[in-house]
Amino acid sequence: MANIRAFKELRVWQNAMDAAMLVFDITRRFPAAERHSLTDQFRRASRSVAANIAEAWRKRRYPAAFVSKLSDAEGEASETQTWIEFALRCGYMKPEQAGDLDQRYEQILGQLVTMIDKPGDWTVGAKRKTDASSGKRAGMEMIDSPRPRVPVSPSQLSESSPSPRVSSTER
Repeated sequence: MANIRAFKELRVWQNAMDAAMLVFDITRRFPAAERHSLTDQFRRASRSVAANIAEAWRKRRYPAAFVSKLSDAEGEASETQTWIEFALRCGYMKPEQAGDLDQRYEQILGQLVTMIDKPGDWTVGAKRKTDASSGKRAGMEMIDSPRPRVPVSPSQLSESSPSPRVSSTER
């Protein structure tokens, strides 16, 4: 895999953008009566695929958030396929046109599933060293096992003693 620096370099994003622009072009010929229903829904869903991929890319430091945004993109791609079917059944698209567009979204869905199945290939900072004995990631001790709070007296917080000290009897 090449070193991808921006979401615009992702083939899946490029494919989603191309498909959304095709949806825009096709829906320009839909009847005016569909402007605030089918046309808007169709365009919104198709645009949301690329937008969610872009958002996922910016969240790739957090594997769960990355996968969540890709899952949103997957849902929007499936929704777009549903609008393709509605447009076909309403007679607003020719069968060949609908089939081609549906196939484009199948390809996008396949690319998304591949990314979702192996988020470690795409996320940054997710491959941190883990401690073999505990299975915890290095540097996560404070989050995974917080220290118990120790009572601190006002005298321990004076300027002469900037940090609280714990005696051996308090441990």
